[in-house]
Amino acid sequence: MIVAETLENIANTAARMATLDEAALATLKQTWPDLRFTLCNDDDMPARLPAALKRERFNLYLVGGSEHCLSLTDDPMQAIGVVLAEVDEE
Repeated sequence: MIVAETLENIANTAARMATLDEAALATLKQTWPDLRFTLCNDDDMPARLPAALKRERFNLYLVGGSEHCLSLTDDPMQAIGVVLAEVDEE
């Protein structure tokens, strides 16, 4: 389960980072060791699933782990991780 406050704190921490890279992921993993974190480009995310939280440089999506398989979810009660999806500047 990922509560809204935790998701907001993750977004605030990521927003303060100069770049969204493996070092940024390591910081997030160290701060929230019980959660899984993945980094990708927002263009790689399926259009059918809305972001759980949007920011200027990135969007956050929830990862669920029900039935021992990881998948994207829109249910914070099932969430065990976050995808940090970087938005391309146009």
